[in-house]
Amino acid sequence: MVTQSLNHYQVLDLDPTATQAEIKQAYRRLAKQFHPDRNLATSSHEKISQINAAYEVLGDPQRRRSYDQQLKYSSGYSEAEARSRKERTEAAQANYRKQREAEQNADQQLKLWLKLFTSVNRILNQIIRPLKSQINELAADPFDDELMENFQAYLEECQELLAKAQQAYRSVPNPPNAAGAAANLYYCLNQLSDGIDELNYFTNNYDDHHLRNGRELFRIADGLRKEAQAAVREIPR
Repeated sequence: MVTQSLNHYQVLDLDPTATQAEIKQAYRRLAKQFHPDRNLATSSHEKISQINAAYEVLGDPQRRRSYDQQLKYSSGYSEAEARSRKERTEAAQANYRKQREAEQNADQQLKLWLKLFTSVNRILNQIIRPLKSQINELAADPFDDELMENFQAYLEECQELLAKAQQAYRSVPNPPNAAGAAANLYYCLNQLSDGIDELNYFTNNYDDHHLRNGRELFRIADGLRKEAQAAVREIPR
């Protein structure tokens, strides 16, 4: 016979006669004590894996009854059967650890993306917000060289800011739970790129058609930016 590892009751420091309420209380106490996100001093991935595996069984009355039957006859298990049970338990614990690591990686990726989104949104605001005042100033006399030069300088700054925003957007993968916000942000960047092109065409030929198109594309881009902001607010943290 092989030496048996701790059973689920021993992991939760409980007597097999414990009530479901006592099992739940023990689980909460131990999970809080050993969880790496709550208590670095006592954190243990191995221990929390054992605690979760134990509660998954004992916290379910039906699975607990089946487990109690296994314990009742465990003394009659062969060495091979005992080894198989131990391997299954270890596999379940390893699977939990892998899931936990994947969740932590996803959380870190989301935090990084949200930080990037804030930065890109700030840049977009620097591009979009001044357009109205810039057009109003130019409207005083579109053929005035100084006014036109000021407007062109604004467009050049827009292009530089847009390139910076596009580079930032491409620097971090989009997390699955931020897909909606990321899509709106992507289309916003494209609309702004086309809008800046249209406004540049206007500075070359003074055709109001390009000016109207540029303003409309900026308006659409601003709407997409706001939709992205709304989508970000809906992302579970």
